[in-house]
Amino acid sequence: MQTSSKALGFFSLVMINVIAVDSLRSLPIGASYGFSVVTYYLIAGILFFIPSALAAAELATRWPATGGIYIWVREAFGRKAAFVTMWLQWVYNIIWYPTIATWIAATLTYIFNPDLINHPLYMTCASLTIFWIATIVNCFGIRISSWISSIGAIVGTLIPMIIITLLGGAWIILKKPTTIQLSLHSFTPDLSSINQVSFVVALVFGLIGIEMSAIHAGDVNNPQKAYPRALLVSAIIILASLIFASIAIAVVLPSHQLNIITGLVEAYSAFFNAFHIAWMTPIIVIAIVISSISGVAAWIIGPSRGLMIASQDTALPKIWCKVSKKNVPVNLLIIQGICVTLLTLLFLFLPSVTAGYWLLSALTAQLAVISYMGLFAALIVLRIRYPVRPGCFCIPGGLWGVSITAGTGLLACITVLVIGFIPPAQINVGNLFTYEALITGGIIIFIAPVYFLIRKS
Repeated sequence: MQTSSKALGFFSLVMINVIAVDSLRSLPIGASYGFSVVTYYLIAGILFFIPSALAAAELATRWPATGGIYIWVREAFGRKAAFVTMWLQWVYNIIWYPTIATWIAATLTYIFNPDLINHPLYMTCASLTIFWIATIVNCFGIRISSWISSIGAIVGTLIPMIIITLLGGAWIILKKPTTIQLSLHSFTPDLSSINQVSFVVALVFGLIGIEMSAIHAGDVNNPQKAYPRALLVSAIIILASLIFASIAIAVVLPSHQLNIITGLVEAYSAFFNAFHIAWMTPIIVIAIVISSISGVAAWIIGPSRGLMIASQDTALPKIWCKVSKKNVPVNLLIIQGICVTLLTLLFLFLPSVTAGYWLLSALTAQLAVISYMGLFAALIVLRIRYPVRPGCFCIPGGLWGVSITAGTGLLACITVLVIGFIPPAQINVGNLFTYEALITGGIIIFIAPVYFLIRKS
């Protein structure tokens, strides 16, 4: 057992959780719901965020070996099932890269020409440039150290989120005109059309990532008590920051004018102009861009290395397992880069950059929740199959507590999977049949290869 001198502190664990999950990218999407975003986030938190955190915490303390969800699914269902889960994590990150690169490119336009957001060619070229620079850096084995990544996340995510929240609070306190009503009526979601709830897919995806930090649960003294407390505080901070920052954007930008890509910077600009500090806009933009690029660089290597380890464990062809002299899975990075390039080119053929951005965001979320189904299923199987060891964090309530936690998470995943096929009312995605065909085709195209790979293993 670790001594207290080596144990992870409560504050450190909370910050790891917050940095792993909190994201600026989902704020404009949440803001489009106005004051009812509070309801949506509370539901998403109860049905998905908390269950996934509890599941990851139990599995991480009971199976603390490096590998995370791959190890857990392997212990429950075998190597092939674990490889499928790891594959899903890899491919949903492949689809995520064009969306985050597009978001960075769009944010960057506010430094020199905001109108470029409407030019698909610029957005495509800028997004690909950002992604390939990060990929090439990783191919040479140059990685950003963990402390630089943490500082970048704080400077480029937490501080901007706090600033936008304070600006929104000041706006309300000074009784400036707001574009939403802060009332009990507006707290209730608009369910007049199923299209109105489509953005929930992105809100749930914005809460993904807590399992990354759960691997540290075993590094805490008395995890049975300490980890739940840290988890509770983390959940409150994450949900509160996302809710208040989303509301801050909503009070200054009307929903019908809110762009889900550039809405955050537009809100900053509106606040800074109103408070006569317009010079702050480029500063906040630069902070967000630098942090986001460092985040992309840090994430590019992770899923590929995880898939490489899974490939070695499953005895797949050597092309999947080959590494460079600097221990970088170069072949996987190249395959990943080609896939990202093809997906990014999709922006040139859709009605708008926003439509392409949403299509890929929805597809990313669907593949992500499919992989999370493996997490929740493994939780039930492993609790039944193996006795609970002293000192590990275990979900309260015995098998009933585990079943409720996993069942709630699975239900949330299935709901997100279904809603993802419904285009949002706020975005023109073109023909409905084409949209649903692209979503369906995307899921099939990205899942099908794993079937042939595991058959030969």
